[in-house]
Amino acid sequence: MLKRVLLLISLLGLNFYSFAQSEISKWQLRAQNTEIIRDQWGIPHVYGKTDADAVFGMVYAQCEDDFNRVEVNFINAMGRMAEVEGINLLYTDLRMKLYIDEEVVKSEYQNSPDWLKELMNAWADGINYYLHTHPEVKPKLLTKFEPWMALTFSEGSIGGDIETISTNGLKSFYGKEMLSDLVLEERDWDTEPRGSNGFAIAPKLSKSGNSLFLINPHTSFYFRPEVHMVSEEGLNAYGAVTWGQFFIYQGFNEYNGWMHTSSKADAIDHYALTVENRKGKYHYQFGEKWLPLTEKEIKLKYKEGDQVKEHSITAYYSHHGPVIKEENGKWIAIALMAERQKALIQSFSRTKTKNHQEFKATMALKTNSSNNTVYADKDGNIVYYHGNFVPKRDPKFDWRNTVDGSNPATDWKGLHEVEEMLLIENPENGWIQNCNSDPFTAAGSFSPKRESFPAYMAWDVENARGLNAVRVLTGKKDFTLESLIATAYDPKLMAFEPLIPSLEQAYRNLPETDPRKGKLKKPMEVLSDWDRNTGVSSVGTSLAVFWGNQLLREARDMDRPWDAYIFDLLAKEAPDSMKITAFEKAVDKLVEDFGTWNTPWGEINRFQRVTNDIQGRYDDHLPSLPIGYNSSLWGSLAAYGSRAYPNTKKWYGNVGNSFVAVVEFGDKVKAKSLIAGGQSGNPFSPHFVDQAERYSKGEFKDVSFYREDVLKNARRKYKPGIK
Repeated sequence: MLKRVLLLISLLGLNFYSFAQSEISKWQLRAQNTEIIRDQWGIPHVYGKTDADAVFGMVYAQCEDDFNRVEVNFINAMGRMAEVEGINLLYTDLRMKLYIDEEVVKSEYQNSPDWLKELMNAWADGINYYLHTHPEVKPKLLTKFEPWMALTFSEGSIGGDIETISTNGLKSFYGKEMLSDLVLEERDWDTEPRGSNGFAIAPKLSKSGNSLFLINPHTSFYFRPEVHMVSEEGLNAYGAVTWGQFFIYQGFNEYNGWMHTSSKADAIDHYALTVENRKGKYHYQFGEKWLPLTEKEIKLKYKEGDQVKEHSITAYYSHHGPVIKEENGKWIAIALMAERQKALIQSFSRTKTKNHQEFKATMALKTNSSNNTVYADKDGNIVYYHGNFVPKRDPKFDWRNTVDGSNPATDWKGLHEVEEMLLIENPENGWIQNCNSDPFTAAGSFSPKRESFPAYMAWDVENARGLNAVRVLTGKKDFTLESLIATAYDPKLMAFEPLIPSLEQAYRNLPETDPRKGKLKKPMEVLSDWDRNTGVSSVGTSLAVFWGNQLLREARDMDRPWDAYIFDLLAKEAPDSMKITAFEKAVDKLVEDFGTWNTPWGEINRFQRVTNDIQGRYDDHLPSLPIGYNSSLWGSLAAYGSRAYPNTKKWYGNVGNSFVAVVEFGDKVKAKSLIAGGQSGNPFSPHFVDQAERYSKGEFKDVSFYREDVLKNARRKYKPGIK
């Protein structure tokens, strides 16, 4: 019946939105210059005469795969989620609208270079043409996309700089009367995802004599699909695209590859303001002067029942940036990067670079503020950029904490040039790694020295994944794509190297009369014999992970120096009683949830995809696959962030390895890739979970990069608008 209704809607030409015939004719003409070829995995290979044609077809294909995620990303980017989800997201919207002013963004669009405007026009046209040709699709909110909207989401990261602003802080400051009793859910920055992995291998360490490259973002699953876009203007890029954007965010072309990992290079500062109300207007002290705070009325809409209501908030800005909270009687302003046009230029331009010189020129735009970049190319270069937007600061201040906004000496003094930042080019060891860890180990012993840089240049600390990466790369040679995959999937959980010996000692110290001595004897023996490798058949993994999680809970009130390696700290400083208590609770939890502590990891840790809800739903009674990977917290290079849900005992993954690729840059580029689940967001599509079993085993598929290979594996060829 539903199919008949949809067919009738289509035949009658009825839409939930209306477009002018002149627009439709323009889109149809554009579609004639665009071709989409879907391969055996449903991946769209998009060919256009111009870059704009390729953008048009690429975003159209994204909408085919998951229009919901495309739309939601831009609803969020424009600060309009409360119009869809209700008042609970009002301050999430305020956070975005502190930086997104529609009229300002429209002006930025109008003042953009012609080539960029053409891409933005094609982007909006591609989405609107999809809506026109799919009248059965009902958007949540955005019934027509406009070109300027592309500037509202221009960089591609998961959890960008703006998301560091606390919505509870905003509510407390700007909403003392509205939602006063509501505690808003914040992102927990100490849980998965913990970033990504990038490896670059120089020619001297590869069997073929070519550079090799690993692209391994750790995002929430289905955050980015796999896409290939080609034009007759020199574009030929393959990789992961964040839903709704028109550039390959992490990927490669014929000449080079780029991988972004989350960075702690300091790109954000908080300023404490001394504020007084003078003659009805707020002023803040700055040196010997009192400057007026800029006031801006921000209108926020929200859904309540069947109605959409509006609430206005007066936001305050110092010259540093918007006021985001109050602490100890001071108003706190935040300074961060807000260069939408330059960020979009950088994001697209790097996909067309042909050598490191050209790529470095895009880095000089300095707008990839929340990320590091690992790079490799056909010429044999391997490079690491730590951060990209790093303000110059007076080093005498503590930039890890809030600084005095009334002191002019705390103002930024421009930006560091790329050459002044932490940059590694072609290190002697022949490899580069970054796992969101200490950048001073990115090239092993050939890394830069910490004392050569201001402290704010790198607040990153070592983690178990970084230690594991250095271990698996050091001393290896004759790399191939296959051995690079094996290296990237090494199962060692480095966190437990210091932890388990400390638990063994705590167990030995138990008096023989302590009843836990007998109760924990057999699980302790299993854990002692465990090789520290995660795997589906490993009981030691189950015991270690349950114990490790419980130990972190028990130790949550311990003093932790910010730069301490947490697992060394716990091994040395956590008391024996805490370790034994945590282990007993872990054993009891395994028995409670699974009937026995002697439970292999694969019976606990599962992959399941049964719906396309952005917040996944899981069910122990429905089919799932065993997964041997583990949380990046414990040092698992193949990251798999899983947990139990209120209705489950088994743990289901929702973040970690998502799109993964390995690339070889020779006379012809070769690549293999893998994606969590599948390309399509449609549960009825054959490509919803067709890569799930491969994903569970780490079995990569060959990438079809050249047109002759794409055609060999083609399953469908069509132009946008043709069903």
